Amino acid sequence: MRRLSPFILLALASGCTMGPDYKGPPAAPGSTPAAGFVRAEPDFVATAPHVAEWWTAFNDATLNDIQRRALSSSPGVAVAQARLRQARATLRLDRANRAPALGAQGMYVHAELPGLDLGSSGSGNSGGSGSANALDLGSIDFFNLGFDASWEIDLFGGSRRTVEASRASVEAAQANVADAQVQLTADIAQAYINLRDRQAQLALSQRTVALQQQMLDLVRQRRSRGASSDLDVERLQTQVRATQAQAVPIEAEIVALKNALAVLAGDRPGALDPMLDETRPVPLPPAQIAIGDPEQLLKRRPDIRAAERNLAARTAQIGVAEASRFPRLSLMGMIGLGGTSPSDLVDLDNLSALAMPRLQWQFLDFGRGRARVGQAEGRRDEAEAQYRQAVLGALRDAEDALARFGSRRRAIASLEQVRASAERAAELMQQRQRAGTATLIDALDAERQRVVAEQNVATAVAALTNDFVALQKALGLGWSDAG
Repeated sequence: MRRLSPFILLALASGCTMGPDYKGPPAAPGSTPAAGFVRAEPDFVATAPHVAEWWTAFNDATLNDIQRRALSSSPGVAVAQARLRQARATLRLDRANRAPALGAQGMYVHAELPGLDLGSSGSGNSGGSGSANALDLGSIDFFNLGFDASWEIDLFGGSRRTVEASRASVEAAQANVADAQVQLTADIAQAYINLRDRQAQLALSQRTVALQQQMLDLVRQRRSRGASSDLDVERLQTQVRATQAQAVPIEAEIVALKNALAVLAGDRPGALDPMLDETRPVPLPPAQIAIGDPEQLLKRRPDIRAAERNLAARTAQIGVAEASRFPRLSLMGMIGLGGTSPSDLVDLDNLSALAMPRLQWQFLDFGRGRARVGQAEGRRDEAEAQYRQAVLGALRDAEDALARFGSRRRAIASLEQVRASAERAAELMQQRQRAGTATLIDALDAERQRVVAEQNVATAVAALTNDFVALQKALGLGWSDAG
């Protein structure tokens, strides 16, 4: 039987890769398309929603402008993008480490060594013809110019597993950028909705104060004629002051929300005031909402994608630890010109070459290698548990958001009925006041109750829109590719 050459054996050995191959994430409960979302309303569409710029469904040009500014200038997204660039650079470095390294060098050596026989060209000894214990010293100069190369052969796949882990880390960093974008756009949308809600609440509060002030003026006139008491005046005056006091924190919240939007957009506080000062209604969510199914959710949410890619990276690192327990073969070589004088650097007869294969194997490490493998396996198990936790958390977020959104819609329907009743009562009271069967104070009080009903509806609408944002965030609507 013909023997295999060392090069064939080397090629066969270098094709071995230690450690487990990544088979994909573990199955998550309730994540199949057939399962669906438990809390979905009948009119929620099961088709897959869009994954980018979900906020455009509000048809609010100001909100769209703020979102565009934030995505290009937000420090939070910039941090995630910088980490992505670091991960990509690490991947390039790990790939480069698998290739040979070639370098050039120049060297000059001056040595004085005992017992060096220099012949007639030496500098003589230090003791002349001294005793036998005298130390003879000789000096030598050496000049060299050349190239050196080194290459560690990946016998057991440690370098391949390192590249595999780095590639998964890059994909996890891409998902983290998308997650940062999802978080940012959701925070901006909620701050914008809250701002518009506070502006509407302030306007309604001012209307309530105006109505109460009219009622107070009328009661004062009646008191002057003896038709009302001081108690009636004090009671209404207390209501006016209480309503005015409620407006003060709303004004402070408006300023804080404007500052928050400016900072989220990557600008100084107050920079967006000119575009936010004008009061506008709270944007409404669309009539139909596409929610997809749990399986699409797992593919869409960036935090789940990041957790799955971290699991893949931790799995590959087991192979890195396994490969470190086996022999390492490296090849080193040098070629150059040199001698004892500078003129030797251009003499081709002084060409020298050196090849140094090196085999290293710590076969007796008292369990250090096995311990490193155990550490890698523990980190893999931790990443797997974190993935399962992320999946269950995402499913819960989606179900909670669907339940809140559905119940909020039903609550608004009831509040709209209350508002409609208050509006009819106010109109009837105005008719009675014009007919002389009710006083102006009664009509103003009915109008005040109608304004209160409008406030309740406005608050509920803002909460519904915020629930829509929370639903989009739970569904993971952001970017499928951070690039």
